[in-house]
Formats: sequence, C-alpha cells, structure tokens
Amino acid sequence: MSRLDKLLAGWTFRTATPTFEAGEEITAYVTHRDDDGYSVRIGDSVLRIDDAEGLEIETKVRVRVTSFDDATYEGTGEVVDVLGTDV
Repeated sequence: MSRLDKLLAGWTFRTATPTFEAGEEITAYVTHRDDDGYSVRIGDSVLRIDDAEGLEIETKVRVRVTSFDDATYEGTGEVVDVLGTDV
C-alpha cells in the first residue's frame, strides 16, 4: 500500500442525490409544504412526510424512511421525533 493509498483510505465523496433504505432514520429540516403535505430535502433527494401536521418550515425532525425510489430520488417517510427549530 502506497503512502497515497494510506492517506486516502476511508475517504468517500458526497453525492447530491443520496439514496436511502426503508427503515433508515435520518435527521433533516422540513423544507416544503403544499396541498399534498410536507417534505424534507437531503441534497436533491426528497422525502414526503404526510403525518407532519402542525410542523413549520425549518423545523428539524427525525424521519424514518418508509419507501425510496433510487431512479427518481424521491420517497416517503414518517416523523419519529420533532427536534425543534434552529432559525
């Protein structure tokens, strides 16, 4: 193993479109509200959260992914915990 390989061991690049697995929990901010409900964005990936009544935009939440489509980078999730606002 070269010195460069040792230096770069464990490095990964971030992507603008992360993917998620059902059951995975993530922390994110509520970024959008429309007639269909609320959503959170993680990069360019979007999770719709329908059970978020009473939340406001910019509220930090813990979300459990219920489904995710790797082709469109869209999915659904449910709020596990409301962590507050950091505005």
